[in-house]
Amino acid sequence: MCGRYNFTVEQSEEIQEILEKVNAKFHGKEVKTGEIFPTNPVPILIEEGRGASSEVSPVISIWGFPKYNQKGVIINARVETAFEKRTFRDSLVNRRCIIPSTGFYEWDSSKQKFLFRQEGTNALYMAGLYSYYGDEMRFVILTTDANDSMKEVHNRMPLVIPKNEIETWIFDYKATNEFLKRTPPQLMKEAV
Repeated sequence: MCGRYNFTVEQSEEIQEILEKVNAKFHGKEVKTGEIFPTNPVPILIEEGRGASSEVSPVISIWGFPKYNQKGVIINARVETAFEKRTFRDSLVNRRCIIPSTGFYEWDSSKQKFLFRQEGTNALYMAGLYSYYGDEMRFVILTTDANDSMKEVHNRMPLVIPKNEIETWIFDYKATNEFLKRTPPQLMKEAV
């Protein structure tokens, strides 16, 4: 499960660049930085344009698909069952996205909070899905079984996509199944 993540521009030039592009594109629209909570408006990366002119571009989206009973939001989708669930199937085929971050948070059974980051970089990219609810774009984070760097804290973690494979995740539907079966990279853990 991933219930909070970090999007701190001071920690990463890559994240700073994404925020600058979003601010230039959506003048005056609110974007949350720092610790991100469900329902916050934040930048995600999606495919914009069609065919040869399509590109990965940042947009503002709200974290969480509304629940069918309108009470709360769904913030994560399990890679094992996303194709089977009506809520996620069409987005998995047609609307894959990347959630840029500087890391994500998880709590262990004693309520100790940890920040997980990727070694050697100040940016961590999580696989996600987006959809439209009325005129709002909303997203969920795909989660998978925890790897060894995460298991002692929690049994689930986000599906992490390497920076050099962002375009493949977003553009290449045929590669989706291969991504969903991957074990995420080992991460660094820091108590906060």
